[in-house]
Amino acid sequence: MASILPVSDLRNYNEVLKNCQIGEPVFLTKNGRGRFVVVDIEDYERDKAEKKLLEKLYEAEEAVIDGNCWLTMDELKAEVGE
Repeated sequence: MASILPVSDLRNYNEVLKNCQIGEPVFLTKNGRGRFVVVDIEDYERDKAEKKLLEKLYEAEEAVIDGNCWLTMDELKAEVGE
């Protein structure tokens, strides 16, 4: 279950960090509205890697749609040195 705490609870940050576990971010509110998220470093790194992968997949999809990144068999052989 998600932990939702007011940002003022950061005065006792050790308690806030105890609530932050892998797969369970802590949401911090300011004036009753969501403002910040504290996540475990493993979650952060996984999310960052996933975002990078999705960006690369999007670039590849755009290249396929544009059709300007395709190589002929002869061009491919020249690239790999055959």
